[in-house]
Amino acid sequence: MKILVLNGSPKREGSDTLHITRAFLEGMEEVSAQDVRIVHVIDRHIEYCTGCFSCMHNGGTCVHDDDMREILEAILESDLLVWSFPLYSYGMPAHLKALLDRTLPLSSMAMRKVGERYEHVGQADYSRLRYLMICGCGFPNSRQNFEPAVAQFRLCFRGDRTIMTVPESPMFNAPQAAVVTEPRLALIRKAGRQYAETGAVEEALLAEIGSPMIPEETYAAIVNGGV
Repeated sequence: MKILVLNGSPKREGSDTLHITRAFLEGMEEVSAQDVRIVHVIDRHIEYCTGCFSCMHNGGTCVHDDDMREILEAILESDLLVWSFPLYSYGMPAHLKALLDRTLPLSSMAMRKVGERYEHVGQADYSRLRYLMICGCGFPNSRQNFEPAVAQFRLCFRGDRTIMTVPESPMFNAPQAAVVTEPRLALIRKAGRQYAETGAVEEALLAEIGSPMIPEETYAAIVNGGV
């Protein structure tokens, strides 16, 4: 499978969330070889969308001549698009949001009704593309934290999609927390194996992965003690 990972963390390889993403990919690799490319979005030249809609009228050609042309080509060549990012203000980091906005050339101005909503008709065939969102945050639990990012992802990607949210994610960059992070990474690798084998991850496993690794109060006390 050809996998494109869009790493939205400005920490690049030091990203807490990327630890989670790499474990998932390792699980997939245990089933079969994967062709993985990771793009650190912070390092790419991506101008902001101006809303001129030139791309939607001109066969997908944007007025900006930047790295998005290459990224769009890579997206269309992929089988799985992984959005890996830390939670910023209950959404994705600005540079990754800029990339998301610039995927507009994949759509045309034409609309069609799908269920109870309208969607733009695509200018390219990417119906085979599958989507995976992996998002970590520094809060002790998932409640009233990930919901806005999850809602946006579900609306933007209506096809084959999987969503994994993980609280307490800074612990993955703390060697002293290995006693709790290693078992969690093992669960994430298990999820990767499930995904490679079946194209989905069991809801019960996603819920377990999204649960706190240590008691919420303990985690909050540790964080507050380090301030």
